[in-house]
Amino acid sequence: MTTPGDAPAWPADAVEVGRVIGAWGVKGGIRVKPFAADPQALFSSKRWYLQPSQTVLPPGSRAAPTLPALLRVVQAREHGDGVVATVHDIGDRDAAQALAGARVFVPRASFPTPDEGEFYWVDLIGLVVANRAAVELGTVTGLIETGPHCVLRVVSAGQAPRERLIPFVAAYVDAVDLPGRRIAVDWDPED
Repeated sequence: MTTPGDAPAWPADAVEVGRVIGAWGVKGGIRVKPFAADPQALFSSKRWYLQPSQTVLPPGSRAAPTLPALLRVVQAREHGDGVVATVHDIGDRDAAQALAGARVFVPRASFPTPDEGEFYWVDLIGLVVANRAAVELGTVTGLIETGPHCVLRVVSAGQAPRERLIPFVAAYVDAVDLPGRRIAVDWDPED
């Protein structure tokens, strides 16, 4: 386990991919709730960077224990709707439970390469969305998982920002240009 004095350099391309939800087993395994339905980003990196939860502690409560800045993963696998992992230097259940709530980050560069026509959500956020008439509808601020498909949350700029929810399916999305930072859609600006 690293200590604050020898903390590794934080990756410039760090992406939050999950949260530690508690201990797993008695030998120091941890349970992680991934933020993606397919947790390949967690499996693609043997170095997970941690930050404390953003939860605000009530007045008078004890501060959370100091977290290691880096977990060196020995093994990780899917387990139910989450991921379980064993990591170096976490040897018992109490040490693993102390990590509960920690935010898990991995470098974007370690993500597996997506297949043709597949995209990571983190790559879509911030892209400008324009329709076939070149009318800019706004910028992708997030995505919503609905089960059958994802929905783009597109917010327009200006004094009266407007949110549009555009299904991320071929019927509405004509093209995604990651280098150009744009998404072309078949969408009426009045909708």
